[in-house]
Parts: sequence; structure tokens; C-alpha cells
Amino acid sequence: MKTFFKLFSLTIALFSLPSFASITVTDSLGQHQLDSHPKRIVALNWDLAEQLLELDVTPVGVPNIKDYTTWVVKPAIPEGVEDLGTRAEPNMQKLAELKPDLILAASPQKDLIPRLQTIAPVLYYQTYNADQNSAKAAIENFRNIAAVVGKTDLAEQKLNAMNQRFADLKSQLETAFNGEMPSVAAMRFGNQTSIYLYASNSTTDYVIHQLGLTTALPQPAKEWGIVQKRITDLQHIKDGYVIYFGPFSDAQKAKLNKSMLWKAMPFVRNGHVNEAESVWNYGGAMSIQYIAESITESLLEIKP
Repeated sequence: MKTFFKLFSLTIALFSLPSFASITVTDSLGQHQLDSHPKRIVALNWDLAEQLLELDVTPVGVPNIKDYTTWVVKPAIPEGVEDLGTRAEPNMQKLAELKPDLILAASPQKDLIPRLQTIAPVLYYQTYNADQNSAKAAIENFRNIAAVVGKTDLAEQKLNAMNQRFADLKSQLETAFNGEMPSVAAMRFGNQTSIYLYASNSTTDYVIHQLGLTTALPQPAKEWGIVQKRITDLQHIKDGYVIYFGPFSDAQKAKLNKSMLWKAMPFVRNGHVNEAESVWNYGGAMSIQYIAESITESLLEIKP
């Protein structure tokens, strides 16, 4: 009988153990221990909020939600998520009142980590710097965050689906361009005289190559994967295509289309320029797919 009770007690202990066992998680600083998979998570950068949402986890707080809806667009932030002010200076009082189990931070908040750690455990994920490929970093961080929230299987399903989507989009472009894939300069407007081109380590340049395209004006790696140039530098694109990302207002378009300098560009005269749907080029893993879809849709509208 004593043996039975010992075995019974051991069985109960073993089945009870997982609820008390910690989990090992990884961020850009190394490995850490958490008591359990967190439920109430604050994401202090848009790419981190995006990563959570794509894993079907709604953060309790995100900074600057209004601008997120303009620039990031997808995935949408559900109602009820607390706006925490700016990414660089989040509202610490609001953040503390949310009583988070975990705070996710990125490079704009790195100096705040000691203060944030007085509120809740902090995991730091750096996606954007000049020493790494931003797309590969975003995918690695997606996998690591999925492990934090217990969504590893979902993450792999989404990454596999994204790779299949790349193949589908590439096939569409090959058909549209009769197998002669164009060179493309992907950019944003700074103002009427300056532009931002995407660098070799950017998620956007990664997408261009995943689609079987080439980069019309290659740029060296930069921290955020963008290089500011004069708009006159675009004159070197003779036969290539130029895709510029929104948001870009009707008033801005009207002013641009009146510019003699712009109208003289070879790609403008050839009809090789188009706007692309607003996407966030500094986002998480799934934003890479949205960039690919945006570029493909824009190119298909101006195919030969």
C-alpha cells in the first residue's frame, strides 16, 4: 500500500510539474527564462506588434496606433488595445497600469530597458542594423517570438505559406513580362527633390530578389535599410521600372506630375513607374509577403 501511495504521489507531481516549470526563450541578447508563456504582452515597436498579431496574439498595448493604421496597415490592430504614446518615449504610467506579463522592445527602446524591467520582464528583438539581413532577422525573430507565446507550429505554417506565395507571385511576373524579368528601383519620396532607396540589407531588396527581379539602383547596407538620394539620381534608370510606396496623396501626385524634372525621367516617359500599395518596409516576417504582393500588383498594372 505504501508503494502504491508513493507511486500515486509521484504521478501527481509529474503531471503537475509543467505548470510550474519555466520556459527558455531567445531574443537578440541571448537566452532567458520565463515562468510560463505570457498572456498580457506589450509591444513597444510596430514590427513587434505585427509579429504578435500574425501569431493570433493581441498585445495589450502598442505605441502610436493612429500612425500604425496609416503606415503599417496590415495586420490591423483590434479595438481595445491601449495606445502608449510614441515609440521612442512610451507612456510609462499607462504601460505599468496594464500590468503586462512581458514587454517586447526593439532598438528605439533599448536605452529604456532598465526602466521597463521594473514593470515586467523585457525581451529585446533587433531586426534592423547594417550588419545583418533585415528579412532573415525578421523571420528569425518571428520564430523566437512564436516560441515565447507557444505558437511555433503556426509560425512555421505561415512561413511555409509565404514561401509558396513568393513562388506564385514570381510566376505571375514571369508570365506578364514574357520571361524577361525587369530591374526595379523600389523607393519612397522624401519630398519633391529627395527620395529613399532601399539598401541591400532591406526587407524590400530581399523581396525583389525573391520575386526573380533585379535591383535597378543597388545601395550599400544601412541601419534601417534605406539610403536618401537626390531625385536626379533616378535618371540613371534607363530601361528599368520605378515603384514608389504610399501613402502618397493626390495633391502630392498632382505636384509631382507637373514637375518637368520628373516628366523628363526615362522611366516616366516609358510608362515604367507606378505607386505601390502602402506597406511597412520595416516590419515583421509577414510584412515581407505584403511587400511582395504590393510590388507585384504595381508591376502587373504597368506590364508591357
